[in-house]
Amino acid sequence: MTNTGSQARKVVEQATRDAERDEHERAHSASAVREATKRVQELKRLTGLERFIFENALTIVAFAFFAVSMLGLVMAGHSAYNEDQRQHGGPTISVVGYLTSGHFMEATGENWESAFLQMGVFVLLTRFLYQRGSSESKGIEEAEAVDQDPSEVRSDPNAPWPVRRGGMWLALYRNSLSSVTLLMFALSLWLHAAGGAAKYNENQRSHGEETVSALGYIGTSQFWFESFQNWQSEFFSVGVLALLTIWFRQQGSPQSKPVAAPTEDTGE
Repeated sequence: MTNTGSQARKVVEQATRDAERDEHERAHSASAVREATKRVQELKRLTGLERFIFENALTIVAFAFFAVSMLGLVMAGHSAYNEDQRQHGGPTISVVGYLTSGHFMEATGENWESAFLQMGVFVLLTRFLYQRGSSESKGIEEAEAVDQDPSEVRSDPNAPWPVRRGGMWLALYRNSLSSVTLLMFALSLWLHAAGGAAKYNENQRSHGEETVSALGYIGTSQFWFESFQNWQSEFFSVGVLALLTIWFRQQGSPQSKPVAAPTEDTGE
């Protein structure tokens, strides 16, 4: 057992040295240094709000896309809801009224639910599952910084407060990313259930049939149909991305391996 452990350690040390050498060579290449220099020059030129936008542009643009998409959802959903109401002789509602309708809450909740489930599960799975050659996976042979025990650096003044504090706070912090995303999944699932129940009950009342609570709606096949139709697409997209990053590249994106990286290289 000792001999096997020693051999495995040698493999890890060699793989780690090779990975660090390759990363150093790529990061210090003339083209990589040139791009980094451009970013620093741009950063030094900017001040105030412009600098803030530059340093946070990825989040800002993502939320801008979210805002535009949400506006489209509200306007299209409101129009579709009122059209359905007119066809069945029911009352129409205003845009503000639509925001509190089961139609809107159900549509929003079921999509957020699947997105947060995908994020939380993927964060957990990448902790102990691997995909050879994918940028979405940890390396297999080489040591990874994310596997370091944070208690080893409690004395580092630059470490986050929970790391320096240790104990319960560190236990919570070391799993906080998956915990927060799965909490958001649970809240979104409840929004889906509450909105879906309201939408379902509206249809039930129009037919003189029995209504259900939000908890009761979770027990219906309609709820699970709405959930699974979104879950399957989220997990399918994760699997496809994990595979595509083995063979395909995107110049300049940290989600891709370097363009010149060998196919079998695993990790970003």
